[in-house]
Amino acid sequence: MIDFGFQKAKSSTVNLDNVDMRLYYALAEKEPDIKRCMECGSCTAACTSGPFNGMSLRQVIHGLQRGTDVRQMVSGCMLCGKCSMVCPRGINTRHLLLTISRIYTK
Repeated sequence: MIDFGFQKAKSSTVNLDNVDMRLYYALAEKEPDIKRCMECGSCTAACTSGPFNGMSLRQVIHGLQRGTDVRQMVSGCMLCGKCSMVCPRGINTRHLLLTISRIYTK
């Protein structure tokens, strides 16, 4: 193999064999719409609170798929519903975020 001098940063590598996806599967069971999400980023672009507190539904879904704790991001949502209005798949993102919050409180 040719070495071009590039390598992945340790902080951005994820070992997908060791990921705990129980929260994602629990969410998919209650909200099957999460599987319809194509992660286009429209919800993040329309988010009012995103620029101020780092709220990003796209990153929340990625975090759940990677087994990371996304409580801080979810708590930053104002539940305004703009993300639901711009979703090209028609996903009720507000309900999705509420379900994520409920899963964490169990």
